[in-house]
Amino acid sequence: MSKLHNPTEIKLHQKSKILEIAFDDGQNFKLPCEYLRTHAKSSEMEAAEKPVAGKAEVNISKIEQQGNYALRLYFDDGYDNGIFSWGTFHELGTHYEANWKKYLERLERFGMQRHAGAKPADGKVKIQVLYFMNNLLEVSRKENESIELPDNVTDVQSLMDLLARRGDTWKKFFAVAGALQFTVNKQFAETFTRLEHGDEVAFVPTSKYL
Repeated sequence: MSKLHNPTEIKLHQKSKILEIAFDDGQNFKLPCEYLRTHAKSSEMEAAEKPVAGKAEVNISKIEQQGNYALRLYFDDGYDNGIFSWGTFHELGTHYEANWKKYLERLERFGMQRHAGAKPADGKVKIQVLYFMNNLLEVSRKENESIELPDNVTDVQSLMDLLARRGDTWKKFFAVAGALQFTVNKQFAETFTRLEHGDEVAFVPTSKYL
């Protein structure tokens, strides 16, 4: 019989659409809301021949604890029948890559899509970037700029990697862990926070760089 694991911390990153769960065995899983929605265990979903599709932008709107063994997740598409035990969360996290690959294969087999978030008519995702504090302004030479994101820039970390490639002075901030604090749409964010068209990203040097 497999050992039961209990969560030590549960945090919903709504901007990133990720539910982060740390367990007492040291595992830490960042589970996308889309993954949880499409892999929820309920009788109607398990009986369906086709996979759940079109949930790329789904988010969790509410979390309700079920005793001391599970969570009930309320998704913003109206689905609220998913009750996830601690064991289910741990299993979904452990086998995420294999489960996700199988899910994408099923979508393709049935000719269905994830339906990624809408982009502008020209297909170009643009964000506004703000730079704060004098020492960072000396590098950027501007308080803000509009950046058109390449396809491989999808979150804060890949944006920082892009900026770090501008030269050595940029690397001082954007390639050094802990050198910057950042917000997305005026809310503190994580490096894995996803970026979408029209987002405003602000960078501020941490105290050791002030």
